[in-house]
Amino acid sequence: VQLVESGGGLVQAGGSLRLSCAASGSIFSINAMGWYRQAPGKQRELVAAITSGGSTNYADSVKGRVTISRDNAKNTVYLQMNSLKPEDTAVYYCNAMVVVVTIEDEHEYDYWGQGTQVTVSS
Repeated sequence: VQLVESGGGLVQAGGSLRLSCAASGSIFSINAMGWYRQAPGKQRELVAAITSGGSTNYADSVKGRVTISRDNAKNTVYLQMNSLKPEDTAVYYCNAMVVVVTIEDEHEYDYWGQGTQVTVSS
């Protein structure tokens, strides 16, 4: 299973970006999907998450500015970020809890994307 992110880049404060993350491979289904970020010298933190049913959860720091969504048919999760601030600068990582089914069993695995850089200039 691979997660491929796209959509990062350099944007001025107040601008917008839309990140995408597509999962591919031996996927039976995907449970929760989410976006995390890690700024230099800081720990990785949750930005937003979404269940397969569409329930969402956001970090307080991005509420009202960020929207997470997913297309289950495409195994893709999106992160629409508006009113970006310099403190949003970080590497953004996609995460997916992927269910893989074999002849022997069914198991959920935790996969991560390679990360995409988001830089917000003041």
